[in-house]
This record gives sequence, structure tokens and C-alpha cells, in this order.
Amino acid sequence: MGIFDKIFKPQKKIIDNYIGQTQFKMMNDYMPIFTEVLNPYDSATARKAIHTIATNAAKLSGKHVRKTSDDAVYQNDSITKLLSIRPNTFMSAYDMLYKVVTTMLLKNNAFIYIDRDKDGKVIGFHPLNSNHFELLEYRGQLYIKFQFANGNKFTAHYDDFIHLRRYFNDHDILGSSNTPIQNKIDVIQTSDDSVVNAVKQSTFLRGILKYNTMLKEEDVKAHRDRFIADYMDINDSSGVAALDSKADYIPLDNEAKMTTERQMKFFEDDLLSYFNVSSSIVNSDYDEDQWNAFYESVLEPISIQMSQEFTHKVFTKNEIGYGNEIVFDSNRIQYASVRTKIALVQYLAPLGVLKKNEVREIFNLSAIDGGDEIMQSLNFIDSEQAKSYQGGGIGDIDDINKDIIDLKGDEDLDSQNKKKKRKPKDDEEDEER
Repeated sequence: MGIFDKIFKPQKKIIDNYIGQTQFKMMNDYMPIFTEVLNPYDSATARKAIHTIATNAAKLSGKHVRKTSDDAVYQNDSITKLLSIRPNTFMSAYDMLYKVVTTMLLKNNAFIYIDRDKDGKVIGFHPLNSNHFELLEYRGQLYIKFQFANGNKFTAHYDDFIHLRRYFNDHDILGSSNTPIQNKIDVIQTSDDSVVNAVKQSTFLRGILKYNTMLKEEDVKAHRDRFIADYMDINDSSGVAALDSKADYIPLDNEAKMTTERQMKFFEDDLLSYFNVSSSIVNSDYDEDQWNAFYESVLEPISIQMSQEFTHKVFTKNEIGYGNEIVFDSNRIQYASVRTKIALVQYLAPLGVLKKNEVREIFNLSAIDGGDEIMQSLNFIDSEQAKSYQGGGIGDIDDINKDIIDLKGDEDLDSQNKKKKRKPKDDEEDEER
């Protein structure tokens, strides 16, 4: 059994034998057939951009999450293991995401087949690599028929595929083609060829030996060969040639026209911008702000798109209603500078939102025993306790007021006793008399 039969089991290909299939009708009169001709992967600049995006997107971690009104709990089930470790027999989770994102950028459409067992449980995710597929309608449902390079065909319901698309505009279902960058790729290729041709041209005709007398053809060739051997040898450092009156040497100007370095950089940056990346990102010499811009403009949209599409295609409406989702996220703080990491920990740790191991992970340190404890500064207390402390409760206010009245009464009584003990001034004068 080959890979094709292992993924698309024979019992799942019955739809291919149905006669009632018709082409899916589009609202915009587009033919429901897709055949990719342009291959930007042949361009070194486009390949660098695609590889950069796919490499970083493959770091996204897929998880099954069940959200409630109070919390979001990660589910350590088979779906999480498929998305984070091994989605199918032939790929790791990293490989699958790398291939899917690469396909989406190259063709602006990427499909992942959801493999289920007889009970409907998801047992695998298989990216498809096909340059030709057709949208079909059968009994009011949308199907996709794929044709692979080896001639194999497979048709399944549209909901059996994770579908990621880019430049989603012209077509009702599919992303648009990469035709706009054809000229960009051709210009860069022509510029590269100009350098190669310049090197080749340097080995072409450099000059002409003009003889002033009539010579036989074999004598002309013999004189030419002798001249080249004596004066145009790379090991001859004299730089001086001597000729008699029977011949003149006429040098030829074979200076090749090449694209300048500035022009080449402009062409390459123009192609990179089509994929929303800069040369700093591609060359891995970016700073923190450049990385954040790349994440928010390129990686985060891919993450959101995959999260929404996986959630819709993997779970039923009832399961989604109970808060089941698939999310793809990454630890962005890992790409921050050390100064930013320190400031973040200094700000968040006193609030009691970070565990010890989470702090260690931020600084790329291994976990420790007992690292799941949350440390919090005593300078911060719970809001309910703050209310009580500040007299926010009615009962507490009454008790405090009562205590204040009692204390005030005690002070008045002490004052009266002191007055009784003191003798009047007139009585003191009579006693002296």
C-alpha cells in the first residue's frame, strides 16, 4: 500500500464513482477548476521570503482549548497531541505547518485533509500537494476533486478539508493567483543572468590582429596562436606586447551592461514586500520592533486564520457551543530583548500572574521542582479585602462608628473626673488665709 492509499483509504473514494457530479456554479462566472502554473519557488528571493515565513509560522503551537465564562482550559487529548507532536505518520507538527504555510504562500490555497475513523474521531491531518483540483456539486453539497501528479484522483466533501487561502478576492471559494509577481521574478532573473553573461563575455573576443600582408590561412592561425601564447597568457606579468610592421593589434571594448547593486536591492525588496517581509527579517538581523511588526502583520493573521478554520472543520456546532476551540499561538516574549523581559517580569511578578517556571521559561531556563507556585508581593491585596479594609461594608462601618462613640464617651468621663479632683481657686485662697 502506497502513501496515497494509506491516506485516502479505498472506502473513502466511493464518491469518485458517482455519475451525478456536476461542476460547482460560481456567482462570478469563474470556472471551478484550479491549475497552478506560476511557481515563485524557483526564484531565490521568493523562496527566501516564503522560507522565513514558513519557518516562523511552524513554531506556532496548536492546542485544543475549552473555554468557559470564567476560564480557558487546555485539553491534553488526542487532538492536542496530533497538532503539537505528530499530525500524521509522515510528518511532525513542525513539518506539517511548514508545508501548509509554504503551499499557501506559493498557491494562495492550501488544503489539509482531516482523516477520521469509522466513529468520526479525528486520527490525522494530511496536507495535500496538488496543482489541479476541481469544485464539484453533488446532491446540493460542495465537493473537491484533486488530481495528483502521478494521475491519482481523490474527491471528498469540502468540510473534510482545512482550507487556508490568501488574497481572497476574485474567486468565491479560492484565493487569487500570484500572477502580479511574474514580472518581478522575471526582472530579478534577468538581472542575475546579466551578471552571468558578463562573466561569460569576458572570455569572448578581446581584440583583432590585423595583418598588413597577405598570408595563408594556416599562417594567420599560427601567428594568432603564437601571439596569444606569448602576450595574453595569465602568467605573463610584463603587460607589454611587441609586434612588427606586418600586423596591428586592435583591442575591442566588450564591457558588459550589468544591473547595479542599488537596482538589484530595489528589485529584491519589491518582491519581498509582496510577502510582507523585509530584508532584515529574511536575513535574521532584526531588532525587537521589527520582529513585533513581522509577527503582527504576517504570523498573527496566519495564526487567527488557522485557529478559526481548524475549529470550524474539526468540531461540530454542538461541540463549538460548549466552548471547544483550536488555537495556534506562540510565546512572543521569547523574541523580546533581555531588557524588555526583565521589565516585564518586574511588572507582572508582583501582581501574582506568573509562576516561577513561567519566569524561568521567559529567560530560556529549564523548569524546576515546585516551580508551579505563584509568587506575589504583599503590597497587593484582593479587591474584596481592600473594601473591607477601607470600611466598604455597612456592618463594618456601624461597628467602627460605635467604637468611635464609645471611645469618645470614655474620654468625656475621664475629663469630668479630672475636674472633680481639681480644687476651686477661691477655696485655695481661703486655706492660705
